[in-house]
Amino acid sequence: MFEIIDQSPQEAVIKVIGVGGCGGNAVEHMIGKGLAGVEFIAANTDAQALKRSTARTQLQLGTNLTRGLGAGARPEIGRDAAMEDRDRIAESIDGADMVFITAGMGGGTGTGAAPVVAQVAKDHGILSVAVVTRPFKFEGKRQKVAQAGIDELAKIVDSLIIIPNDKLMQVLGEEVSVLDAYAAANEVLHSAVAGIAEVINYPGLVNVDFADVRTVMSEVGMAMMGSATAGGADRARQAAERAVASPLLEEVNLAGARGVLVNITASAGLKMKEYHEVMNTIKAFTAEDAMVIVGTVIDDAMEDRLRVTMVATGLGGAGAKLRAPRLEIVEQVFERTGTDGMGGSEAVDYDRKRDEAAAVAAGRCATIAAFPRGSMATLRLSDTARKA
Repeated sequence: MFEIIDQSPQEAVIKVIGVGGCGGNAVEHMIGKGLAGVEFIAANTDAQALKRSTARTQLQLGTNLTRGLGAGARPEIGRDAAMEDRDRIAESIDGADMVFITAGMGGGTGTGAAPVVAQVAKDHGILSVAVVTRPFKFEGKRQKVAQAGIDELAKIVDSLIIIPNDKLMQVLGEEVSVLDAYAAANEVLHSAVAGIAEVINYPGLVNVDFADVRTVMSEVGMAMMGSATAGGADRARQAAERAVASPLLEEVNLAGARGVLVNITASAGLKMKEYHEVMNTIKAFTAEDAMVIVGTVIDDAMEDRLRVTMVATGLGGAGAKLRAPRLEIVEQVFERTGTDGMGGSEAVDYDRKRDEAAAVAAGRCATIAAFPRGSMATLRLSDTARKA
């Protein structure tokens, strides 16, 4: 006799580990936004910095090596410290289906330890996405150190998102405050994680699960990811266009994407016409034979707004940049996603805060024109990306 057991589907486990000071700050930003459905980990060689962390799991790396005093801007110390606690890193990410690794490149702990964390994730068969910042060009040696760390990460992780600090001033204007500039960089990570978590964990009319995410991200080559929200009569087109470019990130040739995962989140008033507008806008950037997976989530909390989250993979090389018609963003909205809790403060509306003339002078429009459109994160997949 067979016993039929009614078993609820298991949600994918997503973990975010902030490595070093910059990574820890990014994790704190996400915790402050009230992002739910994600486990947070802070890893650092600096014991004092860890004491300020509110992450559920805190890992002090290389206690015997650094005595809790940090890596002293030396990546080799950061690497050795992470190797000393490799087993504890493995324990902290155990059970995860996907891990986001965030760090600042150019310092000691982030640059040296992040690749070790990535290797642990790879060894355990965990899909990994690294989100890192690149120092300003004027920082000289720190730039070279950062590039070495980025090159090392690119060999290991499934996907790599790079946020160059130089783009912060270009896009936000020279008058932007330091706090707002780094909050904007942290918002890139928040949008990426929140978007993926919603795609995977929130059932919709057309459901997308973690297996779909793996399928799309296994398309070897360059990749990109973005999320944007818009309202009004033209919300579908605007959200889709904003979801296909992010001026804060490194340039990439967007032509010919071979794998695309799209999630549309809106209230019950979502129209079939809007569904087609989103897909037609995104399809313009993909190959004819691209594998396109579409999910739709109905969330009445969205009211009159519509959010588009997309992941595109298998893109062409980074040589020629795809030029698109000039995009004028009237309003940039950082909307709370369906994965967010009630806590956390409102995101800063950077477009409204910035004087338009100053933005043009800073080259914002020229920067955006270098991208196809929208609010997009740039990813690089390793040549050994794992198949589903």
